[in-house]
Amino acid sequence: MPSRFSTLCAALLCGALSFPTLAAAQTNLRIGLAEDPDVLDPSFGRTYVGRIVFASLCDKLFDTDDKLNIVPQLALSHDTSADGKTVTIKLRPGVKFHDGEPMDAEAVKFSLERHLTMQGSFRRPEISAIDKIEVVDPTTVRLLLKNAYSPLLAQLTDRAGMMVSPKAAKEAGDKFGQKPVCAGPYKFVERVQQDRIVVERFADYWDKDRVRIDRITYLPIPDSTVRLANLKSGQLDMIERALATDIKEIQADKRLKLASGIDLGYMGMTINVANGEAAKNPLGQDPRIRQALSLAIDRDALNQVVFNGAAMPGNQWVNPDNPWYQKKYPVPKRDVAKAKKLIADAGVKTPIPVDYMVPNNPETRQVAEVIQAMAAEAGFDMKIRVTEFATSLNEAEAGRYQAYMLNWSGRPDPDGNLYVFHKTGAPQNYGKYSSPEVDGWLDEARAKGGKDDRMAIYEKVADKLLTEGSILYLYHRAVIIAHNARLEGFKPHPDGLVRVVGLTMK
Repeated sequence: MPSRFSTLCAALLCGALSFPTLAAAQTNLRIGLAEDPDVLDPSFGRTYVGRIVFASLCDKLFDTDDKLNIVPQLALSHDTSADGKTVTIKLRPGVKFHDGEPMDAEAVKFSLERHLTMQGSFRRPEISAIDKIEVVDPTTVRLLLKNAYSPLLAQLTDRAGMMVSPKAAKEAGDKFGQKPVCAGPYKFVERVQQDRIVVERFADYWDKDRVRIDRITYLPIPDSTVRLANLKSGQLDMIERALATDIKEIQADKRLKLASGIDLGYMGMTINVANGEAAKNPLGQDPRIRQALSLAIDRDALNQVVFNGAAMPGNQWVNPDNPWYQKKYPVPKRDVAKAKKLIADAGVKTPIPVDYMVPNNPETRQVAEVIQAMAAEAGFDMKIRVTEFATSLNEAEAGRYQAYMLNWSGRPDPDGNLYVFHKTGAPQNYGKYSSPEVDGWLDEARAKGGKDDRMAIYEKVADKLLTEGSILYLYHRAVIIAHNARLEGFKPHPDGLVRVVGLTMK
């Protein structure tokens, strides 16, 4: 059996050999990703690492600043009618897609309609309130809504707001994600699955004077130890999701810089409650068993053991410091005795076997192992099944799991952390949870404009989901980005994404 040292050396060697020969170029920014992204099509993408790549390829109608205020990007301004049902957006003039086609009101209409109508689109539920899209003139588009929809602009700061070239999208059809054509600062060059994604500077970008790096190479390296070693050796210039346990080592290295914060989303355990045969087990069928599993987990201890206290324990779709957090439902303390009583009251024999699907990420695997040990004390047999990340999404969609560790990177509006995971039939409702009451509340919250009104509705949602829902919220990740000191201009952002405009390499 090879030693840990020899295995690491082999991994480092393979990692170094897989870099393209142009990686030594000064103007090539090499970013190490924790996973290989899924499809690079804004209508179908659903991974955090995919969003990192999209940040260089596809500008959006709106963006968020470092305080999470919504700011224009491809848009210049917007105006919402008094009844909230008409949104008029003025566009930035003279913007081009990577294929030279104009990014105008017709292109916006096409892109939004594509999000709404493409079969399997993950953007449809995010902007389903849009009833009709009108082209007023080349730089003005009008969105007519079925009802007032307060999260709309927030949705347009992410993939729903990414515009694609109508010409390229029509020609490529469902293969568009293999060679995306957008209006971002960089254009697509190539992708080798599980090896690299390469983009290069777009000469006709609307803000081209602030794009100072010629090429970006994204390299998926799931082993965080190897990612950091490649950063320290100069094979990488930046890594996302460095381990919390590596913070001191990074800070001690004068060649490196560190940026960190708590993400907008959450790490949760999605439970299969109605997605096929795999749901037919005590955990999937009885809310008391799900509550028992939640009570078996010591969220504070999990944070200390795995993250050295750098993460934030949680029990909701937003973290306890978020203004949308429901304080009426604080993070529960571990209670093994109560967990055992719930199991006994349900009449379920222990140990309760659970097919526990875990993405192949060292940190996530460690979290799963800690949970496995904690849950065993209450009567659960968590059978960890490590799965490549993109494959795990497909397995979840098909219902081939009972419990699934899944991180959601988060959105500035709470609707973005809730709706697609709990609404009946929503595309990321992997557990197939369904409640007419929750459906109604989620839709009602979308139609309300005031924060107090929406908070009151989300309190009812919390009462229901935290009692019987299909997601056990566990903690909020510390987003840790490390880069070499030669890279200047990087500013950490609450959404954890890497904004490449304005970066320079010394």
